[in-house]
Amino acid sequence: MVASKLFRAEDRKAISAAVAEAEKKTSAEIVPVIATTSDRYERAEDLVGLGAAMTAVAATWTQFQRLPTDWEGDAEIVLHLPYVLAIFAAGWALGVLLAKSLPWLKRLAISRKTSLARVLIAAHHAFESLHVDTTAGSTGVVLYVSLFERRVCVWADRGISEKIPEAEWKEACETLTRGLKDGKAREGFVDAIRKLGDVLAKHFPARSTAVNELSNELRILD
Repeated sequence: MVASKLFRAEDRKAISAAVAEAEKKTSAEIVPVIATTSDRYERAEDLVGLGAAMTAVAATWTQFQRLPTDWEGDAEIVLHLPYVLAIFAAGWALGVLLAKSLPWLKRLAISRKTSLARVLIAAHHAFESLHVDTTAGSTGVVLYVSLFERRVCVWADRGISEKIPEAEWKEACETLTRGLKDGKAREGFVDAIRKLGDVLAKHFPARSTAVNELSNELRILD
């Protein structure tokens, strides 16, 4: 799924409105971000390609190689090295192509630890590249979703993370994860942003002098 194709114009407006409403209760800045993927995972594609190549060579060797059938018979080499290399290369190319085309197949070659690490790195990169780290009180928060990895996380600035433990973001993340799983991305984002706003309001209540430092729009990273 490509992130930009998941939302219509009215969905984006609803999410922006949810951010604006949540920020009325807190001095923090909430930035929703959704990415198609957090990494290209070339190594995973290569692993799938390697598996396909080995399978192709093994299957071809078993099918066509002539082995002795009695005590006096001799093996006859039918598949010479150039053919084996050609089959290996073709199998590898097909495996890589399949991994690129079938996300579930590529995910099989990626460990949960690696997946989580890539998402956290990408969330941190989004936090910096979208200038969420420039708020006056160091109170910017990124609500980050990565579709390929099927993960949701919150990356908060120093001022937020010093007062709010990571466990308090759990409900918002679970709400958004459930919405995406049920095919209700818009509702998931809106409900998660509301919960995020409630948590932030407890520790960082709204100030009469506060200004909106960051745009409320949903950032989409294809």
